[in-house]
Amino acid sequence: MFQIAHVVTDRGSKYAVSGGPAHSKADALALIKTLKRNKRFAKATHNTWALLCSEGGPIKNDDGESGAGVVILRMLERAELTDHLIVVTRWYGGTHLGGDRFRRVQDSVHAYLTEAPDLPDSARP
Repeated sequence: MFQIAHVVTDRGSKYAVSGGPAHSKADALALIKTLKRNKRFAKATHNTWALLCSEGGPIKNDDGESGAGVVILRMLERAELTDHLIVVTRWYGGTHLGGDRFRRVQDSVHAYLTEAPDLPDSARP
């Protein structure tokens, strides 16, 4: 699993992004379980994720960060990246970000698509 431990900080909230190959919801949940073995990620406020399966369609989970899974999913669709899970992790910093939280999710996914190894060139921004 590729991981960028610190992508951005906004008003105290910290963001990280992780991901790896997954072909089903079961694969995605197994990768999330692996991620949460790290106590830091297990204690995060939100671990939002999305997966665009080549067989079975889109799967997402907001993990309490309403709408964030859709943002990740849209970016996966634009990048035409299938069978690859992306997880955006947020540690809440005490200040509500409003709509800016979606920009931070986009920033995190963009960083992942730019830096993750073994992605097709067509998936890169």
